[in-house]
This record gives sequence, C-alpha cells and structure tokens, in this order.
Amino acid sequence: MKNYIFLVLKGIAMGAANVIPGVSGGTMALITGIFERLIDAIKSFNIKAIKLLFALKFKEFAKHVDLYFLIAVFAGIAIAIITLARLFGYLFDSYPVYIWSYFFGLVLASVYFVGKTVSKWTLSVIITFIIGTAIAVVISVLNPATENSGFIYLLLCGVVAMCSMILPGLSGSFVLILMGNYQLVMIDAINDRNLGILIPVVIGAALGLLVFSHILSWVFKRYRDQTISLLTGFILGSLSILWPWQKLIYLKDEAGEIILKKGEPIVMKYEKILPDAFNTEVILAIVFAVVGILSIWAIEKAAATKSE
Repeated sequence: MKNYIFLVLKGIAMGAANVIPGVSGGTMALITGIFERLIDAIKSFNIKAIKLLFALKFKEFAKHVDLYFLIAVFAGIAIAIITLARLFGYLFDSYPVYIWSYFFGLVLASVYFVGKTVSKWTLSVIITFIIGTAIAVVISVLNPATENSGFIYLLLCGVVAMCSMILPGLSGSFVLILMGNYQLVMIDAINDRNLGILIPVVIGAALGLLVFSHILSWVFKRYRDQTISLLTGFILGSLSILWPWQKLIYLKDEAGEIILKKGEPIVMKYEKILPDAFNTEVILAIVFAVVGILSIWAIEKAAATKSE
C-alpha cells in the first residue's frame, strides 16, 4: 500500500506539471524514476492484452499490463488535473511572477538531474542534446493558432498534447497553447466539466499514448544515452517558456481591438521582458526559483533513497 501511495503522489506531480504551460509531466516521471516503467506498461496494451481480457484472465491481464501501477499513476494525474486547474488559474492571475519563478527553478534543476543519468557523453550524445535544445527553443517562439472546437481538431489536440506530455521537456499544456486550445481544454472544459470538449480530447490522448509509447520504448532501449540527452535538451530549451517576467500579448482583430471570449481577452502569446528594478518582487522570485530547485533535489533524493 505504501508503494501505491508513492505512485499516486508521483502521478499527482506529473498531473500538476501537465497543467502548467512549459512544464512536462514526462520530466517528473523521469526524475522520480518511473518513466521507463510507465512507457513499458502503456505499450503492453497489445494483442496479447486483448486476448487475455476477452478470455476473462483478469489476473494475467493485470500482470501483463502492470495494471495496478498504471491505475495508481493515472489516478494521481487525474486528481491533480481536476483539483489544480482552478487553483493554477487563480495563481497565474494573482501571482504570475512567483509561479513562473518556481517552475523555472524546477525545470532548471531537472536539466542537471536528468542529464547526469547519461552514462557517457559521446559525440552523438552531445549532438542529440544540441538538437533537443534547438527544437524546444524553436517551439517556444512559435505563434499560437486560433481556438478551434471542431471534433477532429480536438482529437488531434489530444494526440499531440499527450505525446508531448510524456516527453520530458515538452509541455502538453504549452502545445495546446500553440494549437490555440489551452484555455478551451485545460481551463474552461475541465472547470465546466464540458464532456463535448473533453471526450474527443481524451480519445485522441489515448490513441496517441498507445502508439507513441511503442516508438519511445523502442528508441529508449536501443539508444538510451542519446534519448536521455535529447530529452535533456528539450528540458533546457523549454526554460525560455518559463521566464518569470512575461507580458501578455492579446489576440486582436483587423481594427486593432482586443478580441474577447466570454468577456475575457484571448492570450495570443507571452513576450519575455526584464524586471524594471531589483526590488522585493525580484528577490521573492529568486526565492521561489530556489524553492523549485530544492523541490527537485528533494524528489531526486527520495527516489534515490527508495531505490536503495
């Protein structure tokens, strides 16, 4: 029972990360030591699993797909997404600099703790690290699309967002921002329990997860160091998304007027700026960044202690 409680907590950490634009749940899975097991469990939903299920061999089915592990982790993810969506909406509205600072420190520390798991930094490993960093930086400067509630587009959002959610360093929430549907899916639909929006996204996410997990598992097992260095690059490059001081750029019409949705302006992108002066806000931002770094250190130490 103690192990399953820890797995639920790790799932909560993944779910909380996935709600934040710029933070990856895959990063949390990687640094808490469940990433490879998670990918292997997901990809085990294959023909053999279906045969076991239809043959009513539930015990064998549960063992084959590592079912109880998956239930614990995904229960934690669901708890975090449902309970934290509204809280994070409030925190980003009221204390944006401090929240971005905390996650900046969190991800900054992740670069070190994930990168140190590379066994040997060869030329190919260094090249994949640079490629990963470049890809994440390019993604971070793309302009978001406009909101689209079409069924097929929501399916695509689910596929792409889920694939990026399990990739350390690539944020599913930030991908949804780029696709124009972050506010619609992660805030409005979750808070309003809008099944018309959530169902196609969940279907797409499930399909994307099953297919992508096979690809990722194959690559991870054959090119482990190169894969981890690529993911470390993703994490490093994503830091630009999390810069604490950001100016909101709102979507405007041809006349230059801000477009409103339900009385609220639609965020088009975040423009990075420097703080005006070294004041209390900057000091507190640094403190929150340090807390973020210490959070990852504590998670890493707890995971190392448990493995021992």
